[in-house]
Amino acid sequence: MKKSFLLIVMSLLIVPAIDAQDGWRYLFNGKDLKGWEQLNGKAKYYVKDSMLVGETVLKSPNSFLCTQEHFGNFILEFDVLLEPSFNSGVQIRSESTKDYMNGRVHGYQVEIDPSPRRWTGGIYDEARRGWLYNLERNPKGKAAFLMGYWNHFRVEAIGNSIRTWVNGVQCANLVDDMTHSGFIGLQVHNIGHNKDLAGKKIYWKNIRIMTGDLKSHHWKPDPDVAVISYLNNQLTEQEKAEGWKLLWDGKTTSGWRGAKLDHFPDHGWVIKNGILTVLPSNGGEEGGGGDIITDRTYRNFVLQVDFKLTKGANSGIKYFVDPTLNKNGGSAIGCEFQILDNENHPDAKKGTDGNRTRASLYDLIPAQAATPQLQGYTRQTIDGWYRARIVVRGCHVEHWINNIKVVEYDRCGQMWKALVARSKYHVWPHFGEAKEGFILLQDHGNEVSFKNIKILELNNCGEL
Repeated sequence: MKKSFLLIVMSLLIVPAIDAQDGWRYLFNGKDLKGWEQLNGKAKYYVKDSMLVGETVLKSPNSFLCTQEHFGNFILEFDVLLEPSFNSGVQIRSESTKDYMNGRVHGYQVEIDPSPRRWTGGIYDEARRGWLYNLERNPKGKAAFLMGYWNHFRVEAIGNSIRTWVNGVQCANLVDDMTHSGFIGLQVHNIGHNKDLAGKKIYWKNIRIMTGDLKSHHWKPDPDVAVISYLNNQLTEQEKAEGWKLLWDGKTTSGWRGAKLDHFPDHGWVIKNGILTVLPSNGGEEGGGGDIITDRTYRNFVLQVDFKLTKGANSGIKYFVDPTLNKNGGSAIGCEFQILDNENHPDAKKGTDGNRTRASLYDLIPAQAATPQLQGYTRQTIDGWYRARIVVRGCHVEHWINNIKVVEYDRCGQMWKALVARSKYHVWPHFGEAKEGFILLQDHGNEVSFKNIKILELNNCGEL
């Protein structure tokens, strides 16, 4: 009781007050489950002391207590208290249809996650695309959830924007246009055969929704919380305001040329349905049309590229490229974010300690997430697409894949020189030390596709 009282007081302090009569209506009446229906699993749902309770059971798939009503644009609030050792979530704009996995609930899920990764408030696409918005780029959000206390959630789903707050701290800022309407569902996660988790409970209360006059009630987003967008070859309004630019327009070859040409290659690359693809040839460097580079150089920046691999494929995203080097055979020279099918291409086992695997700084630093759990998410894709993110602030460089950091290095000083001296790049004086250079997409003779290529330039000090 003391813990609950403390959190209620704290919530009043950190959550902006809104008149409970100002357009809100409650989805749970505190008495029974009227207006709700259970889908999929066999978890127990019931009402106790004006709280909606979900209870785990053995040998059941994920269970969902869902609203019979569907919602499109809305602001949703609810309070959650979770017993230890298992996670949960709340579905929004979700569906259950016979023609999709025999009625399996699927759609956006606002995560409730007490595990060490601490992704509560992140957005998972249940039974569909997987993680859309983890919290690895939002340390403030990771600290918002308090285990063992009542936690207050707020979800704003307006148009293609989905934003979440936990205890007044913004956690997610997602832009996605796959699903525009659906039910709201309270998840009790499956526990398999784990008897220690049987009978664990999650409690919900104060579940309320607003569907009208949303613009005048939505909260101002935290500028430190990154917008993560899955719109194809488009910038969101927030990205435009921040200064992002599309490096590729999704339609033409504008802004790109061959690395060793004064024009875009006349073969070897195709543009179709908003996707830029290098065609397969002989499996070697510059096997077809050759590498392509931007028409200007870049110094300090954040670069984001989505890429899709075919089986056994090899390619790369290079930066600080100098096309005057290596003018004869082979690819242009620069620091490389490796693109590779680790499971089916032999290069994954070459080099040193895995420094030729996907997302590595090729032949220099292996891609490695902070924990084994996070490492697992670097291998997952969104409908077959990986997301590369390269951050350059002066000497400091980072590689991210699927919004998880896997490489971090300093390209100035003796340690960098020693690292290069032990690599294939030792023949190039001052490799990786250029103040600026071109950005390159590699033709390695295998089919690889690219989209959503965009860049945010930073000032000369490496700051926004």
